[in-house]
Formats: sequence, structure tokens, C-alpha cells
Amino acid sequence: MNWKVPFFDLQLENEEKEAVRAVLDSNWITAGPGIAEFETEFSAEIGADVIAVAVSTGTAALHLSLLALDIGSGDEVVVPSLTFVACANVIQYVGAIPVFADITSPDNWNISVADVERKISSRTKAIMVVHYGGYPCDIAGFLELALRYDLKIIEDCSHAPLARHVEGPVGTFGATGCFSFYSNKNLTTGEGGMVVTQDVEVAERLKILRSHGITSSTYQRFKENAYGYDVVELGFNYRLDEIRAAIGIQQLRKLRKKNRIRHKLVSKYRALLAEKLPQVRVPFANYSGEASYHIFPVLVPVEIRRRDAIIKAMGGAGIQCSMHYRPIHTFTAYEGFVADVPVTEAIADSIITLPLFPGLTDDQMDLVVCSLKQCLMRYVSA
Repeated sequence: MNWKVPFFDLQLENEEKEAVRAVLDSNWITAGPGIAEFETEFSAEIGADVIAVAVSTGTAALHLSLLALDIGSGDEVVVPSLTFVACANVIQYVGAIPVFADITSPDNWNISVADVERKISSRTKAIMVVHYGGYPCDIAGFLELALRYDLKIIEDCSHAPLARHVEGPVGTFGATGCFSFYSNKNLTTGEGGMVVTQDVEVAERLKILRSHGITSSTYQRFKENAYGYDVVELGFNYRLDEIRAAIGIQQLRKLRKKNRIRHKLVSKYRALLAEKLPQVRVPFANYSGEASYHIFPVLVPVEIRRRDAIIKAMGGAGIQCSMHYRPIHTFTAYEGFVADVPVTEAIADSIITLPLFPGLTDDQMDLVVCSLKQCLMRYVSA
């Protein structure tokens, strides 16, 4: 469909295209020197002496983090239900059990420190925190919990590249920080991801696990004219390639600027909604830190049937909306999991995510808000 306002608009410019051509001309397109360059530049942007390990997806980043931290069969990992299903899936990949935690409040959709503490048991080994929408969660609270209960923290930073908590950049507080470079993310390589850690041993294990458990890469063997290697544990094919690394390097160099643009757009959206649709509730409205503003979700004053009708009607008007997220515990695959998450359930049926991307224009934002107002007049009064 030719959207008047798409949900997101991928922007790959001449820099990315020239970088890809250079990789093609090099005749080496699998993992090689571009991966190392991407990892080095990413580490420098994050800071705090982290080691970055490039992988094939954000899901792979989460999966390998669990493995590298020796979380396995029968262990419990506390995770928000209001997030993408990959978070719970990877916990099950390693034989562990996802325990669903609530969000903090209707105005703060990050995982709740208090509810996580209530969910900790003798089998809990880790907390997987998600910086929802690019807004850093209560890192200080989770660090205190982790210290008190001897738990690992895995940070899902998929929405939050270069976001900063008051105490430092996200991804640097947990045992690992995991990033996604999927096509709609602030930094995209199409598919791709990154794990950052300050633990040298964890980093080395991540590098081995991402490539079949092999002790040396194909590129290392090519450069050294060597053929021997060992396989030291069961690994995976979770490598990134040179083409995507080349795109990622160029995207990374533009990321801070584009995050600032997203911030300005979110501020405009909030002002428009406050003026024209004060009944629409915007989470994180009072957030004052350095977020990355990945998405713009709102709460509309309707229940699920009318919410879904509004999304469909917005699409009919040429405006592509989404919904972040259907809680994981409500999916068929998770029917057997108990989830006591009343705040999540109270808001889930009213969430609509409005279009947000750096190229969004004032006219497009006006159209989004005016169309949403028309839809609400129709469905709230129905």
C-alpha cells in the first residue's frame, strides 16, 4: 500500500550504498575486517570500556547472553510481559523458565523493580530488563536487587541505542547489553545485532558461541594461511556479515543526530496531542533523561475491539499504525504460563503506536493526530 504516513521509513543514503559497494569490490563478504571495525566503533560510541560482539540478530544477542552466563535448564529468568516475544523465547531456548513481571505504572511502561522482587525465587538466576521505547529503566533499582539476590542482569537495549541512564549509557550496567539492528530500529542493518560486555571472558565465549563453537574464524585462517581449528562447545551460526557491518558503520555515525531528531518529533507529538486530544495518554511524558525515542505509543480511551477498529480505520486513511505490544503471556504458545501483571493487562488493550521516524514531517504529524481525533470521535461515541 502507498501509505500517506508509513509506520517507519527506512533511510539508506549514499554513504551506506558506497560502503556496500566497497565490500562487494573487496571480494570478501562474510565475517572479516568490517565486523571488527563495526565492533570497535560501536564500543567507542557506547563507552565504559565495553567489548562489542556483532551477531546476526538481536534475538541471537539475547540467546548467546544466556548461554555465556551459564543460565540453563530449570533456572528462572524474570522478564517483562510487555515486550517482544523473543525475550521469552530465548529463555526457553536454553531450557530456563520465563517469569513474567509487570510494568511500573500506566505512565512508565518499563519493568517494575518492586514486581520483579516479588517474582524472585530460589531458582531465579537473572533479570532481563527491557528499556521500553528507548527510555532507560530503573537501573539503580535493578543493580541493588541483583547485588542483594546474587542475580545477573541482561539488558535488552533493542529500542535504546545510545540512550543514557543518569549513571551512564544503557547496556553497560548488566552482565551483557543486547542491541537489535532490525529494519525498523534506530540503527539498522536489515537483520543484525550486537552484544556488549565489560567481562573479557564473557566476550570471548560469545565470540566462540556465535560461530559453531570454533576457536578461530574463517577470515583468521585465510589471513594466516592456516587450516586447523578446534570446536570447544556447542555453538551456533550467529555471525554477522561484511555487507551488514558496512551498513551498520554508516548508520552508527548518524545515530546521535537521528536520535536528536526523534526527540524533537516526540516533543511535537506530545504538544499536538495535549492540544487536540488530551484524552489520549502518552507514557513517559515527564521523562527528562537521554532516551532514544524508538517508538511513540499512546493509550486511547477505548477497549480492545474498538482499539483494533481504530488501527484499521487509520490504515484506511493511509496511516500505518502498530501496537507495542500484545503481552507475551497472552499468546497461544504461552498459555500454560502464569502471569500476575495487572498494570500490563490494564493498558494492553488500549495501546496504539503512532508512526515515528526521522523523516516524519509536520504535515504528516498533523494528519496522524487529526485522523486519530476523527477515529476517536467515531468509536468513543459508538
